This record gives sequence, C-alpha cells and structure tokens, in this order.
Amino acid sequence: MKTKYLISSLLSLALLGSGCSDFLDESNKSNFTPDNYFKTSEHAVSIVSAAYQDFRLGSESDYGGNPYFMTDFQTGLANTRVGQNVHINNIRLLVNNSDNGYSKAWWLQSYRGIGNANLAIERIPSIEMDAALKSRCLGEAYFLRAYYYFNLVRMFGHIPLILTSIDASSPNLYADQASTEEVYAQIVADLLEAEKSALTWTDESGRASMGVVKSLLAYTYITMAGYPLEKGQAYYKLAADKAKEVIDHGTYYLFNSYADLHNPDIENKGEHMFMIQYQASTSVENPFQTLYLPYNMDISYYSTETGSIVVYDEFINTYETGDKRVEEGEFYYTKYTKNGNRAETVDFGVYHVFKFFDEEANLQTARSGLNYPLLRYADILLLYAEAQNEADGSPSVDAYAAINSVRKRANLADLSGLTHDTFQKAVWLERYHELAFENKLWFDMARTRKILNLETGNFDNYVGHKFHYGPTLKERELLFPIPTSEMNNNKKLVQNSGY
Repeated sequence: MKTKYLISSLLSLALLGSGCSDFLDESNKSNFTPDNYFKTSEHAVSIVSAAYQDFRLGSESDYGGNPYFMTDFQTGLANTRVGQNVHINNIRLLVNNSDNGYSKAWWLQSYRGIGNANLAIERIPSIEMDAALKSRCLGEAYFLRAYYYFNLVRMFGHIPLILTSIDASSPNLYADQASTEEVYAQIVADLLEAEKSALTWTDESGRASMGVVKSLLAYTYITMAGYPLEKGQAYYKLAADKAKEVIDHGTYYLFNSYADLHNPDIENKGEHMFMIQYQASTSVENPFQTLYLPYNMDISYYSTETGSIVVYDEFINTYETGDKRVEEGEFYYTKYTKNGNRAETVDFGVYHVFKFFDEEANLQTARSGLNYPLLRYADILLLYAEAQNEADGSPSVDAYAAINSVRKRANLADLSGLTHDTFQKAVWLERYHELAFENKLWFDMARTRKILNLETGNFDNYVGHKFHYGPTLKERELLFPIPTSEMNNNKKLVQNSGY
C-alpha cells in the first residue's frame, strides 16, 4: 500500500511539472464515441454482440413472471398462482392496459436492440477487416434488426420504423408511426440482405446463422399471407419455398427424446435452431426456472417456487389419446420428488410446464444456464406443412412427411387422405400441442384470426371467442397496447384501438 501511495505521488509531481496546458490538452482515450470507436474487427463484433443482449427481456415490477409470458396468457390456455402479478392477470382476464410492464419491456428492449443493429449497419462497412467476418457481422445485424421489428409489428401494429442511429439531436427522435405494410417490407428487405452474407448454415455458439435467417423469412412470409396484410396464396408459396430450403438442406433434425429439449449439453444444435443464451452463476442466468415451478411445493433446490404458469386441464384434454407429450415428465408434469426427501413424491393436483426444466439446477445448484428456445426445427416443419397446403390447395407428400415426423415422435399415427380444410386444422392443432408455452401460439391466433375451442375441439373466430373461464376476446386483443410511457414521450403516436 505504501508503494502504491509513493507511485501515485510521483505521478502527481510529474503531471504538475509537465504544465497545465499539456494536461488539459490531453485527449481522454477512454471517451468512446461512434466516431472514434469503430476502427477494428473487434469493434464490429462487439456492437453486433450488444444487439443480442436485448433478447433477455426484463420488466419493472414483474414479480412471478417474465415478458416472454405475455402472449401465452392471451391464449386462454393457462392460469397462474401469482395473484400479485398484475401484468399476468390483466392479460389473462382481458383487462390489459397500456401501463403493463411487459409491453414496455418488449417495446424498449426491442428498440434498443434495433438501435445497436442500426449502428452496426452504419459503421461496420467502413472498418478495415477480414471480408468474410465483415459480411457475417453485417448479416447478423440485418437479421437482428428484422427479428426485433418482426416481434414489434406483430405485437403493436403501427410502430415507428427507425433505420438510422439516433441521438438527442436526431430528427427521428420522435418518429412517426409507419404502416404495417412498410414495416413488413423492411423486414423482408433486411432478411434478403442477410441472405447475401457469408453466414454459416448453423452456429453452435448461439449467433444467427443462414438457416435461421431463411426460417425467419419463411415466418415473415406466412404472417404476411394472413392477417392483417392478407397477401394470400402467393405469400404462402414464398413461405413454403423458403421453409423447404431449410428442410432440404438437412442440417437440422428433431431430437429423439423430449428430454433433449432441456438438455444443456446439446444446446444450439440439432432441433435448437436459435436460442437466448444464458450462463449459470453470472448476471445472465436463466430467469425462468423458479417461475415454472409449482407454487411452494418444495420440490426444488431453489428457495422460491412461484407457480407462474398452471396449464388448464381443458387444454391437456385436447391432446390425442396416447400422445407422448402429455405423459408425465415430458412436456408437462403433475408430481415430483420432494426436495428434502427424494424418496417422497409431491402431487401438485394440476399440470405445470416441464419443457424447460433444468434438472441440475433444480436438484443441486439453484443456478441455471439453460438456454431458452426462440426457434425450433419442429416449428419450421409445421410452418412448411401449413404454408404448402395453403399455397397449393391440398397437402403434398412432403407436407405430410413434415407433420408426420412431429407426430411420430409423439407416438401418434400418420395423417393421410385429408382435404385442404381438415389438413389445415390438423396442422393448427399440431402447433398447439407441439409449441404450447413457447411464445408462439398467440402469434398464430393473430395471423389466422382463429382459436381452438377447448370444449368442442373446433377452431372459432378469435374475435368473439369466450375463454372457458369467462372473458370474451375483443378485436383489441389482436394487438397489445403501446406503453403509456411511450405515448407520453412521443405525442405523434396513436394508441391501438380499444386501449
């Protein structure tokens, strides 16, 4: 310590001897700005990496939940044991409003990710660096901007479309809302630009890959084919063709076991096309584990068991007899061993989600690094089957192969001999059963304007459908409200109808 003080004193004397003007003229080498920062390939990689961070959504006052739960509670498939969480309960009971912290999280963090992507797209081209790495960085940046806008436009409809970096003096600081058509056109343009890049087909580090770019393009086309743009058959054909590219490449495959969906040893590969990256014992741990646990049943090494999502029996009953996905400990579970005595079993009395259960964290460490899936290969297989049937008016051999591969894993019989309408409904139902509680189904409901009636097994019109626990969906539930804080900050914004 004495040595440190001596060195400090000598440095102070040296600075005094050098003259005040020299000291004051010295530039601050740690004062980074967009103009002096983007000089090396490391800088290019760093700004793209920053654009990934906002996949890890958080919100204010979100006790017992997460913004990723927002859409699932507008499907009518789940209850919750968290009475304190107004975000969840207002959505579930269809009394949501613009003060919901989940909407705010989606809006703010998506635009922050877009801001970093914009900065990357602007600055990386001028950096002298390896051409292939530069191409990959730009491909990722275009993909990330498209991904964030794809979520925003589906959730909020008319949104500001910002394609340049923004500071306090920018004319776009308070931007006008663009039409949904304009936003989708930009998403497509960005993804087509990403397709031209040197991205590899897969990336086991968790970064965007060419297979993921093409998959998001297929997702964009099938969404544009439905509501609200209703571009129809031509866009279903675009979606089918793009999804088929991914399937025919042969890189991705379905896991043999559902347990592999939450196996930390095989993340970012196989069926897991794109995931949010987490790491145990760091500031970016997986936040979902305690939320999915049954409420205070003492089955986990975690001290908190929140019971955020309870799956309704009425939904479980829509699965076919013999469907492996509803067998105990596959997609759902109703019992588990007790934390204090693993020889004793605790019966919950209700279904909880098991898809994302981190066994090591729950049984030993209470620290999870399990990644969260954003895109699975099963999703693309079912997307292809739906799009091909809509494009051609009847299911093809390849469409049957796609849906039947998902059904085969669930120990279900192959489908065959269906009409366009019966095949369409079969794919919709398969998506419910395969993708439930993965932040997918409400988006399907919004683009098709159809919802599964849990009592009849039919697909009702979304608007006017009555949830089995009481509330009735209105047209406003086809979008979420623009956050109050954004409405207050930008007077050009017009709130979505009904809020």
